Amino acid sequence: MAAPGLISIMERAARKAAPLLRRDFGEVQHLQVSRKGPADFVSIADKRSENTIYEILKHARPDWGFLGEETGAIPGDPTKPRWIVDPLDGTSNFLHAIPHFAVSIAVEEPRPDGTGEITQALVYQPITDESFWAEKGRGAWLHDSRIRVSSRRNLNEALIATGIPFAGHGNFDQWEAIFRQISPEVAGTRRFGAAALDLAWVAAGRFDAYWESEIYPWDVAAGMLLVREAGGFVTDFRGGDKPIERREFLAANSGLHSKLHRLVATALKNI
Repeated sequence: MAAPGLISIMERAARKAAPLLRRDFGEVQHLQVSRKGPADFVSIADKRSENTIYEILKHARPDWGFLGEETGAIPGDPTKPRWIVDPLDGTSNFLHAIPHFAVSIAVEEPRPDGTGEITQALVYQPITDESFWAEKGRGAWLHDSRIRVSSRRNLNEALIATGIPFAGHGNFDQWEAIFRQISPEVAGTRRFGAAALDLAWVAAGRFDAYWESEIYPWDVAAGMLLVREAGGFVTDFRGGDKPIERREFLAANSGLHSKLHRLVATALKNI
């Protein structure tokens, strides 16, 4: 299936940034052994990627707003959509020369009530050249192949992804309580360090579910639509429809989501 027009623009932006990221990633591998380390270099790489993406998106839709991890919010016409961009999701992986990171781009349409709705999404992995994309009502795709969430219904067969709190970020007590409830029930838990790819992999059936909290819209906006268009559910920890507002994300297929939600609810009661 040919990607629709907006997706083509988003993919062009991601693929324009990709060679820069691959080049910088190769340089990071050499900087690991330097006394200063690669941290400053990676920060520059992150900003360079966002600037490259921004210029292409701005040229294509000059009156749209923009929300980026590095740039922050750039206002546009409030009646028009805005782009939500993470130019390098998985920065810590990149920093340590681990080839698991992605570019995430989403389109958020304004609603009359002042909220937004994600209608187009792209998660692109520069190392593997995998392009996951979705448009509301048209399904989720990996290149030109339709993808769907897994069909597993039993927790003891499920592989679950998560993000673990780290220095200065996240709620350790909450995460530990949820982990204690979920981990004994499932086949395994993985923390790969890139939320956009975690959600894309749920959409593709590689992971069966995902949970995380205290992360930002640019981390998850595209991935949420991918999961939903692949037949899955994304809610907050209460099972509600405000994951971005509450910064709580629980994603899974229909059979596993309700079971995981019950475990999460039990965990939250025990904190």
